[in-house]
Amino acid sequence: MPIYEFVCQKCGEEFEELVLKEDSEVFCPKCHSKEVNKLMSACRFKTGGPIVLDSSKSAAGTSSGSKSSCAGCSGGNCSTCGL
Repeated sequence: MPIYEFVCQKCGEEFEELVLKEDSEVFCPKCHSKEVNKLMSACRFKTGGPIVLDSSKSAAGTSSGSKSSCAGCSGGNCSTCGL
């Protein structure tokens, strides 16, 4: 779905808006100003199956030995790599 994040230049309100057509006008829900800017958003999605980063891991995501991790998380529950 084309849901975008915006910030109002008048009141500073940050909000999300469903934009179906590129030329649609977006208004601030708080002050109703047309002076809004689209924010850069991070895209996030989740796949249906397990993500295997280490070939020594089982399909469930754990290995028989120590827990592996990506460079960004030091192990544990990481939203980046799914470990």
